[in-house]
Amino acid sequence: MYSDSQLIAMAGRQPAPFLWLLDQFHRRDARLTPDAMRAIASGLRMPLADVYGTATFYHHLALGNEARTNPRVCTGPVCRLRGSEQWLADCPQAQSMACAGRCDVPVPVLQGDSTHRLTGSVLAPAAKGPLPVPNPGGLPECIFEHIRQPDQATCDGYAARDGFRALTEALDTGPDPLLQTLDDSGLAGRGGAGFPTGRKWRSVREAPGSPKTIVCNADEGEPGCFKDRAILEYDPYAVLEGMILAAFATGAELGFIYLRYEYPELMAQLEEALTACRTAGLLGPANNFGSDFDIHIRRGAGAYVCGEEGSLLNSLEGKHPFPRNRPPFPVTHGYLQKPTVVNNVETLAAVPHILRHGADWYRDLGRGDLAGTKVISVSGDVQRPGNYEVPFGFPLSELLYEWAGGPPSGTGFQAASMAGLSGGFLPASDFDVTLDEPSLRGRNSMLGAAGIIVYDDTRDMVDETRVAIEFFAEESCGKCFPCRIGSRRLRERLNAVGPDTDRGEWLDEVNDLGLVMRNLSACGLGVAASFVSDSLVRNFPDQLEQRFEAPE
Repeated sequence: MYSDSQLIAMAGRQPAPFLWLLDQFHRRDARLTPDAMRAIASGLRMPLADVYGTATFYHHLALGNEARTNPRVCTGPVCRLRGSEQWLADCPQAQSMACAGRCDVPVPVLQGDSTHRLTGSVLAPAAKGPLPVPNPGGLPECIFEHIRQPDQATCDGYAARDGFRALTEALDTGPDPLLQTLDDSGLAGRGGAGFPTGRKWRSVREAPGSPKTIVCNADEGEPGCFKDRAILEYDPYAVLEGMILAAFATGAELGFIYLRYEYPELMAQLEEALTACRTAGLLGPANNFGSDFDIHIRRGAGAYVCGEEGSLLNSLEGKHPFPRNRPPFPVTHGYLQKPTVVNNVETLAAVPHILRHGADWYRDLGRGDLAGTKVISVSGDVQRPGNYEVPFGFPLSELLYEWAGGPPSGTGFQAASMAGLSGGFLPASDFDVTLDEPSLRGRNSMLGAAGIIVYDDTRDMVDETRVAIEFFAEESCGKCFPCRIGSRRLRERLNAVGPDTDRGEWLDEVNDLGLVMRNLSACGLGVAASFVSDSLVRNFPDQLEQRFEAPE
C-alpha cells in the first residue's frame, strides 16, 4: 500500500493526474479523507478549495463517515420499475445511485470494486452483462460482427478474426486513404451528436499544436444505455484498434479511455488489454507505428454531465467538470487546449470493421439513403431486453414487438423513452417511426445515444415523468441557471400535480420552463429535461387530467 508521498510522486509521471490520484486515495482509504485532499492539493499545487469543490461534485467519492464499500443500489428509471427503492429502504447501510448502466439485468448493486445483481432479496455476482442479443432477422452486422465468439475479448482471439488488419494496412498506405474511407462510409458519432468521424479526425490532423490527444468517451451515463459496456466487455480490442487508428490518422501521441465509475470490473480487463497491446508493439514508446502513442484509463467518479465532451475534458484536466463554451471546439482546443479527438466507444469500435470491409459495405448496411448501423439498448417492460444492432432506418415496431419479444404477458405497450431519457416519451401510437434522426425528429423526439426504455400500459406516465425529471434535477451540474433552477422547478411542479393546483397555471409554467431550458441551457441536460416534460403534456394529457381531477 503506497504512502501519500509515494502516490504524489507516481502522479507526477501520469497524464491527467488529478483523477488518477482521487481514485488511488479513494481505493486505499475506502473514502476520500481531509488528509488525502490536503496531500493532493499540496502535491499538484492546487488550491485546497478547488480540490474539495471538485471532489465533492462527484457522486461516488465517499466522504466523511461514508465508505466506498457501502452497497450502492441503482435507483434509475428501469430499476425503479423492478422495486429497487424498496430494497434500498430495507437496507440501512445502502446508498442510492443513479442509473448504473445495467438496465438489461436489473437491479445492480455496487460494493467497492464488485458488482452484484439483486434478484428478490438475494445478491449474486454480476461482473459481466449478457452478450448482445442475436439478430433474429439474419441482417449483417458491423459492431457485433464477431462479438459473440467466445474468445473475442482476448488479444489472440481478436487477431484470429482479422483483428489489427486495418492497422497493418494503414501503416502501408498512410493516413490519407484511411480518412477518405471514413468520409466515404458516412460514419458519424454514435454518442448522439452525429458529427462525421472522418471530418473530425482530419480537423485534428490539420490543426496546429501538439501533443494531440485521442479520448474514448466510455462514460455512458444516460439511463437506458448500456451498449458501450457490452462492447468493452466482449470486444475491447476493436475499441483499442479504433483508438490507435485515430492516433495514426491524426498524429496523436496521447490517449485516454474515460471509463464510468459504475464499471469497476472493466477497469482491470482494459488494463490487461492495454498491457497485451504494449507487449505486441501496438502501444507505448517506439511502437510499430513509429510513434510513442499510449492509452491511459481514467476512471470517472459519478457525474452524468461528464458524458458531455467539454465536461469530460475539464474532468480529465482536474477542473470542475462544467461544460465548456463553444467555440472553440475540442478539435482545436481540447485536452490541455490542444487538438483532441473525442469519440464514444461505439464509434471507435466501428472503424476497424469499416476499414477492413470498405466504405461501400458500411453504407449499404443502412436503409435508403441512411449509412450504417446503430446499436440500440432496449430495456424496461419488454420480454427480451438487451443490445441489438439494427440498420439505420429500421422500424421501431419491428424491434420492440418482434426482436425484443413484445410487452410482458397480459399487457400492452404504452410508451418508450427515446435517447435514454433525453428524447422524452414516445407514445405507442408513434411506434411506426424508423430508427433514425429524421423520422424521430418528426415526432418531437430523437435517437441520440439510442437507449430505449419501454413502459407497458400498467405504468403511470405522470410518475415516470417525475422520476425522469428527478434524475435530471439531481444531475444538473449547476453551471447555468436555466437548467439548475429550471430542472428543480419542474420537479416541484410535477410533485404538485393534483386537484389543489390550478391546471392552467401549471401548464403555462411548465411550458415556459421548457422553452427557457431548451433555448438557454449550457448543454444538452437542460434540453433533455424539457423534452421529457413537454412529451408528458403533449402525449399523455388524459393521465395528467386525471391527476388534476382526482381526489387526494
